[in-house]
Formats: sequence, C-alpha cells, structure tokens
Amino acid sequence: MSDEKEKDQNKKYDAGQIQVLEGLDPVRKRPGMYIGSTSARGLHHLVYEIVDNSVDEALAGYCRNINVTIKEDNSIDVLDDGRGMPVDEHPKMHKPAMEVIMTVLHAGGKFGEGGYKVSGGLHGVGASVVNALSESMTVESMRNGHIYRQTYSRGKVTSEMTIVGDCGNKTGCHVIFKPDTEIFDDTVYSFDTLQARLREMAFLNKGIKISLEDERAGKKKKEVYHYEGGIKEFVAFQNKHKTPIHNSIIYFEAQKKDREVEIAMQWTDAYSENIYSYANNINTIEGGAHLVGFKAALTKVFNDYGRKSKILKDKDPDIEGDDIREGLTAIVSVKLTEPQFEGQTKTKLGNADMRTLVDQVTKEDLMAFLEENPSQAKIIVDKCVRAGRAREAARKARDLARRKTALDSTSLPGKLADCSEKDPALCEIFIVEGDSAGGSAKEGRDRKTQAILPLRGKILNVEKARLDKMLASDTIKDMITAFGCGIGNEFNVEKLRYHKIIIMSDADVDGAHIRTLMLTLLFRHMPKLIEDGYVYAAQPPLFRCTVGKDMRYTYSDAEQEKTLAEMTKQYPGKKIDIQRYKGLGEMDAQQLWDTTMDPAQRTLVQITIDDVARADQIFTTLMGDKVPPRKKFIEENAQYAELDF
Repeated sequence: MSDEKEKDQNKKYDAGQIQVLEGLDPVRKRPGMYIGSTSARGLHHLVYEIVDNSVDEALAGYCRNINVTIKEDNSIDVLDDGRGMPVDEHPKMHKPAMEVIMTVLHAGGKFGEGGYKVSGGLHGVGASVVNALSESMTVESMRNGHIYRQTYSRGKVTSEMTIVGDCGNKTGCHVIFKPDTEIFDDTVYSFDTLQARLREMAFLNKGIKISLEDERAGKKKKEVYHYEGGIKEFVAFQNKHKTPIHNSIIYFEAQKKDREVEIAMQWTDAYSENIYSYANNINTIEGGAHLVGFKAALTKVFNDYGRKSKILKDKDPDIEGDDIREGLTAIVSVKLTEPQFEGQTKTKLGNADMRTLVDQVTKEDLMAFLEENPSQAKIIVDKCVRAGRAREAARKARDLARRKTALDSTSLPGKLADCSEKDPALCEIFIVEGDSAGGSAKEGRDRKTQAILPLRGKILNVEKARLDKMLASDTIKDMITAFGCGIGNEFNVEKLRYHKIIIMSDADVDGAHIRTLMLTLLFRHMPKLIEDGYVYAAQPPLFRCTVGKDMRYTYSDAEQEKTLAEMTKQYPGKKIDIQRYKGLGEMDAQQLWDTTMDPAQRTLVQITIDDVARADQIFTTLMGDKVPPRKKFIEENAQYAELDF
C-alpha cells in the first residue's frame, strides 16, 4: 500500500469520527437499552420508574402515600410524601442535586453507601431516563419548608430551579411528565396495565397506600391499593377464584443483617403451580437463587414431615417437587442491598447467599406450621401423594406411547402436513380449527416453511384436568409431538421444531374459545413458548368486498366501513358484493393464503405475557370451575366484544 493511500485511509478513522453523546443523548439514541422497547411496554415502564423511586423512599421508612394520576392530556402525575429530592448544590457537579438526579445517568442515592439500603428500578438511572424520553417534565421537591421547582424537555433543562412556594412541615416529591411522541409508537396510557403493577407494588410493601386516578374524559375512575397484610393478601387475591384446600395462608418472614425474606403460600385444588418470586420488588420471572432455595426446602420439609407423621409409609417413594407444588400459590419476596441480576432479561437473581437464607427460613418455619397444624398438613400431603400417582400414570402413558412408535419411520402425528425446511428459525406451524380449513391450509401453504396441523373440535380444558388425563387426549398428544420440545420436566425449548406457532381459528365466539383453550394449554404446561415469543394468533378477514376485479379484504368493522366508503366513492352506482366470512372453511386455498398465511400480506398477533400473576387469574376465571367470577368477567368486558348476529 502506498504512503498516500495509507494516509487517505487513516483519515477515514480518527478522533473526529468518534461520536460523543452528551448528557442524556444516549438514552434518546437507544431508548430500548434503557426501557426495553418503545412500544406500550416501554411507555408504561416510564411510570414504574418514577413510582419505584417513591417506593424506595417508603422502604427507607420515609413515605406512606403515593398518588398516580393520568391527566386529561395523557401526561402522568406522581406525588409522594417522602423526603423530597435534595436541592443543595452537588459538591462535584456544582448544580442543584435535583438537577443532577434528573439530567445525569447513574446519578442518585442507590449506589455504594448512598441514601438507600434497598432499591429497585433501573439501578439509579430511572428518573433521568424518564426525563430524556419525555417531551416535557416538571419536578417539584418539598423540603426545608419550601417548594422547589425545575422544568425539562427531552432531558434538557428549560428553567432553573426556583422556590415557588412554601410547604410548611410537609415533604415529598411531585413529578409530572408527558411521554415524547418522537420516541414512542403510541403515547396513550392503559389504566388496567398501570393498575396491575401498582397493585402488585402495594402487595409487596405492606402498609404503603398507592392510589391510581384517571382524569381522561370518558375514562374517569379511581382506585386505592393498601394492604396491611402485604403478600398474605397477595396470595388471597390470586386465589379468590380458586378453592383452597386448607384454611390458613402460611406466612413467615425473617431478617438477617441487610437481607430480608418474606414468604406466603396456600394450596388449592387446582392442578398448576403458581409461584411468583421478587427481589427488591422486581418480578424475577426467570427465578434465581431465592426460588431455588424455596423449592429445595419445600421438597425436603414435606418428605421429612410425611415420614415423621407416618402419612408416608416406609414402602412409599419420596414425594417429588412437582407433586408438592401442584395447586400451590406462593409469593417469595426478598430484599437485599446489592442484588445481582442475570439471565436473558436480567430478571434472575444471582446472589447465592439468598438461596441459603431462603432455604433455612423455609425449612424452619414451614416445618413448624405443619407440626402445629396437623389436620391442614395431612390435607396438603394427601394432595401431594395423589398428584404423584397421577404423574406416575402419565409417565407410564408416555412410555407406552414411545414403545408403540419405536419401530415407526417417524413418530410425527399422521394429521400433520410437515414442511421440508429443517431450520426451526425458518419454520412455522399453523394449528387450524376444522378439517375443511385444514384442507384449504394444506393446499394453499408454502410447503417449504409452513406445516399444518388441523384440529377437530375443541381440545380438552387443561385448567380442569391433571397431566395424566391431558396426555390421554390424542389432539393434545399430536400437538406436543409436533412441537417436538416435550412437556413438564422433559420440556426443552431448544428442541422446538417451529419458531412460529400460529393459532388459526374462526373469527367468531367458538373460534375465540378454541384459541383460549389452546393458550391455556401453552400457558399452563409450556409457558416458555409464550415467554420467548414463539406463539402467535392469525388474523383472518371478516369481510370480502368486490366490485368487478377489485377485491378487498377487511379485518374489523371499522376497516369495513372505511373500505365501503372508499369503494362507493370510487365506483358510483356500481353494486359492491359483500361476503361476510363465518369461518375459515368458507375460504378456498388461494383466499386463505392471500389473507391469512402469506407472510408478505398477513397480520399476526404475537401472544405476550407481561404480568404472569394477572394472566394466571384471567385463565382461572375463564377456564376454571367457578361460574360467578366468569359471569362477572363477561359482564364487565361485554362492552369490548364484537357481536355477530
């Protein structure tokens, strides 16, 4: 290379080309790194970050009331009665501490020997991130008898901090922000979404009172969340549509130096386990050390108690963990000064010492409860034993099925029309309602990447069935076999044969029911498929509008009205032929491909679960044994249904 060419190339990469993002510019440049996404999930996360700061004040012992308001213009107002933000000059930055907190990343009282022993949120970056992603923000700090105010826009200071009034002996912090339309896809807040998280925070921090008010026209409402019983009331709330098999909610707590453990649990007659773990109020959806310690202690305690009380005979095998946890609703909440989060979503607790502490506390206190309440203990142990027998029956059924197919050239179900592609990332499977639609789907599909598994009728409601009964269903066995990833203890997501599982059912009430039955199966027995984003719902059209060769499909009543108006204007005096699809079976192979299966034109809805506790309650309500809660749910949500007469 000549010296001249080398000099030219060197010019292409020098100090001048190193981009320096100042202040909060990195947040605006890559918002997803800080709040996860710019979708509805990220939008609501802004509120949680501000509320988390108020909750941290409560954990420190200085705040009792937190008021959250959705204002008429869809801005958010958060007011607490904590100590208020510091307003004196920061020794290094030479700016008011409040301004530093709101405009500098990683500035706050949550680091080292700062102002908080325990804190959640984004580890101190929360307030400044919310500021960076808001088109306007006003912050008021009430302390020293004065109200200090400063305003910002998109992370920049728009007014200096000034005293705007007196507050007497009151203290607290007041934050008003409006999310930036330049950042977020949609800036309309959902009351229900905020409600779920704020109620959860109130459960996890007994004694705190959190109010949520909606001031928007047509949506006005207010709710207050205040639970002196804390996570005991959380368990009762989760079980309100279930049938507990024993009276008491088992509860214990312990504190050791700077670590706290709080656990509440109760067994019901349900067949699924629902254990929710938290660290510093953060939902550790991937579990971690505290959950491992809890499960290990649970298994040991029940086997030790079963032997000691003679409920388990010498010839009886030990009760397995899965059997003990059947029907269990439990909350495991820990608080510690330096949480170490790991895992794919940074929601797995890695502190090994928390495993030891939770294990120790659970062994001591749970054994004490069982010994002091022998009648309740016997009911629980008996249920565990029955669960074990059902599990053993299910295992034998699986083994028998394996032996039957051992000599087959393939063990895939006969109804499955598989695709030729072998890379799961490129493959998708349509679970199709009805043989007629299944036939059209098989004929119209892309055979290289699209597999079709038709369903005949409605599948078993697994909310009301144990594993052995579930595995006796040929339809469910076909799905499990087709997916290839197993179920229960044998589940391995890496063996999944299709990275898109698409539920394709009719756009009517029966279709919705079938879709719900399918989702209940996946949520209860293969939840990681939903968590990892592999599950979708197809969106078949409701109408076809035709004038001559101009054919248009519409997917909602609103879209249909708009399309008819456009076609009436475009083809004055001509008749518009309208076909209302009652089911997938009414479409031929080409129509099904054009509207619902063609990746270039179709619409898929990805099934996600942001709030597992709320999802559990909804599935219990819709698919469980109790009729009154289901009736109430339908009455409250009927206004959102699209009726087909």
